[in-house]
Amino acid sequence: MTRSAEPEERPAVSSPPRAAVGEETLRKDRWWLAPLLTVLGITAWLVYATARVFYQGAYFVPEYHYLTPFYSPCVSQGCDAEAALMGRFLPDSPLLPFAAVSLPFLLLFRFTCYYYRRAYYRSFWLSPPACAVPDGHRSYKGESRFPLIWQNSHRYFFYAAFAISLINTVDAVLAMRSPTGFGLGLGNLVLWANVALLWCYTLGCHSCRHIMGGRLTHFSRNPIRYRLWTMTSKLNARHMFFAWITLLSLAVTDFYIMAVAAGWFDDPRFIG
Repeated sequence: MTRSAEPEERPAVSSPPRAAVGEETLRKDRWWLAPLLTVLGITAWLVYATARVFYQGAYFVPEYHYLTPFYSPCVSQGCDAEAALMGRFLPDSPLLPFAAVSLPFLLLFRFTCYYYRRAYYRSFWLSPPACAVPDGHRSYKGESRFPLIWQNSHRYFFYAAFAISLINTVDAVLAMRSPTGFGLGLGNLVLWANVALLWCYTLGCHSCRHIMGGRLTHFSRNPIRYRLWTMTSKLNARHMFFAWITLLSLAVTDFYIMAVAAGWFDDPRFIG
């Protein structure tokens, strides 16, 4: 047998050093526009929502049982008796919102949402603001330490958001009435459109998708859960869209009910 030849030594491959770049980024496009719009959009919604939540007025139309989602469920002793379906057990205080039971969970659900994390990390925290743009912070410890470790609680806030979506659905059902019986007006269409969008956002949540099929190893053995996982996956693909459109629908629904409750105009009625 002949001895195999020793492998030939190959010359070391070298490359010229990387060119020094003085600018923070070489991007010439308007990369800052998306973070700026995100800051303006979220800030505007927070200002409006905060003002409405603590206004504690013009939130209920007893004639048609229109209740704004910002005040649902209304559990304060200052709530209208007809609007307080779950009872009035919180003290009436200008510093305590009428829907103090649900609002913290809804805010935390959105604050820990995977899409919203991306949105405010890039816009408010500049971490990083855009691709190929330096991070606004010198160090990053991830979501393994306080306070960002609380982001891992998103799955638990999903259950609360699911329950509140059910309550909003009940509100929309109860609003399908008039002084003469069954009724349908423009306010009903606004309420149902908001509820439908909220369900699309809630059920498209990453946590919901994981609950449906995240632990399955054989989809063929779980056809029902596979079907549910497929449906939530389709909603999850448009999670960013529903995250933004529900902010708009919540504000529009609240403003419409406020306008009718304040007597700015009458609710157009189609039936009843």
